[in-house]
Amino acid sequence: MTQTTHTLSLPGADLVYDVAGPLPPAGGRPVLFMIGQPMTADGFRCLAGHFPERTVVTYDPRGLGRSTRADGRSDNTPQQQAADLHELAAALGTGPVDVFASSGGAVTALEWVTAHPQDVGTLVAHEPPINAVLPDAEAAGRAQARFNDAYEAGGTGAGMAAFIAMTAWTGEFTEDFFAQPLPDPAAFGMPATDDGTRDDPLLSKRSWAITGYRPDVAALTAAPTRIVVAVGEESAGTYTARTAEGLAAALGQVATVFPSHHGGFLGGEHGYAGKPEEFAAKLRDVLG
Repeated sequence: MTQTTHTLSLPGADLVYDVAGPLPPAGGRPVLFMIGQPMTADGFRCLAGHFPERTVVTYDPRGLGRSTRADGRSDNTPQQQAADLHELAAALGTGPVDVFASSGGAVTALEWVTAHPQDVGTLVAHEPPINAVLPDAEAAGRAQARFNDAYEAGGTGAGMAAFIAMTAWTGEFTEDFFAQPLPDPAAFGMPATDDGTRDDPLLSKRSWAITGYRPDVAALTAAPTRIVVAVGEESAGTYTARTAEGLAAALGQVATVFPSHHGGFLGGEHGYAGKPEEFAAKLRDVLG
């Protein structure tokens, strides 16, 4: 499949995006967006390769990867990213799009549907990390602050080790979770040395607006968009599985089970391989 790279200039940002397949799309099928946050287009390369029959668009959110920003801000908000995606879809000029959205990208996609419901035909929201839909929302916020504190104190290795401990925990964040000592980065093959940077979009507070997002359930259920909340079969009981299930319940549905884990669509080149072929088959079936 031929892929081309483009830049969309917006106020305060230049968005870099990739188009695999023809525009307008072949066969009258909607363009398929694949979006993440803080994941950039590169993370969807394997999954996109399993959809040769669709025109697939991937992008780097403003300020991440190849997309630059000059708006004087460093925070990543669902509202700004949704506005950017609305402009990108409009620039393509192909009408309503289908969206596969992963993790923070799924939160952005929910805001996109809320703000511009006519833009999206079908949204598959895969494990959106939204604290507000959890019964232990306050404790989830404490768990998030715990890995941020570790990052601020010890750098990337310490922060990522604490992040993994949070996302691997099953069930609600009880005092047993907080009583655990912070893990050694070496246990995950990561260096304990501190390079001094504190601008990681995952470990810093730059993306806290994502997990702090409060979905407008009334707007989402009233939208013409078909919303499918997805959860990985191997994610059972973990933070993002519970947020997916909580969101699905709020929308009056049951989360649709997909193969593998939170990164189930990833190929081995990313070091966190899922089952991309099986994942793609499920996504194709769900999209219809």
